Amino acid sequence: MSVHDFWTPFALLPFLNSLFIGISLASIFFIAALGLTIIYGAMGVINMAHGEFIMLGAYTTYVLQTFFGIPFLICLPLVFIAIALIGLAIERGLIRTLYQRPLDTLLATWGLSLILIQGIRLIFGGEPKYVGVPKWLDFQIEATFIHLSGVRLFIIIFAVAIGAITWFLMYRTTLGIRVRAVMQDKEMAASFGIDANRIYSLTFAYGAGLAGMAGTLFGALKTLFPDMGSGYIVEAFLVVVVGGVGLVGSMFSSGILGELSSIFSYFTNDTFARFILFTLIVVFLRFRPQGLITEGTTRR
Repeated sequence: MSVHDFWTPFALLPFLNSLFIGISLASIFFIAALGLTIIYGAMGVINMAHGEFIMLGAYTTYVLQTFFGIPFLICLPLVFIAIALIGLAIERGLIRTLYQRPLDTLLATWGLSLILIQGIRLIFGGEPKYVGVPKWLDFQIEATFIHLSGVRLFIIIFAVAIGAITWFLMYRTTLGIRVRAVMQDKEMAASFGIDANRIYSLTFAYGAGLAGMAGTLFGALKTLFPDMGSGYIVEAFLVVVVGGVGLVGSMFSSGILGELSSIFSYFTNDTFARFILFTLIVVFLRFRPQGLITEGTTRR
């Protein structure tokens, strides 16, 4: 392979299109990481099963469409509720017994991810499944340097909307104030009558529900496999860590990582782009381990 075959020469319009594609990648990174940001930021739980929550959301959408004929848009809130309830049950039945034991929590959620993968494989088999995309999203935007599918445009808009709703819940509601109080000082929050266990349950359920909706959206882009969640968990953790384990930081880091990934993919290829991106992340965390934006919390 010659250098010319490996390295794509610069051309303005294709490069601008790659920047626009980067916005789409950023929205995918953000949606995948949003639930993880809420769970880890509020609870300090390293949830290795987060990718499987995404997978469960995708398969729940498949079931709702295939067996009940429910439209794609209606699947989104139904999936959120279903996966949130599953997350609530997992938090109360498993995670709650492992607080203050991060290594045990990591191992337990990793084991849970394997159980969920094998359970879905036993129920649905290993053959690929598909989520139906509504016809009104079956279009392409072709304008000068912009080439974008309707599904990706919908994901961008949805990511902005969900990010805004989550920000409002965290910073403009009583529940959000209580969540941030528990994040900063659990004992002090308890002295003001805040039930930390209830906050943890609601936070975990909300984060799981967001992951489920992410699965619905990703199912519209790619085929469904029982182990599909493992393809998103790495990017989700990278967004959270680079962003500084906060909502605003995750917004910025997903945008930066999405654009860098798209730019490197334009000049080289997807595999080498991931290598460069991961290398830059390691270097960045070496000099700024606290991430882009820190909110000054003290977890207890």
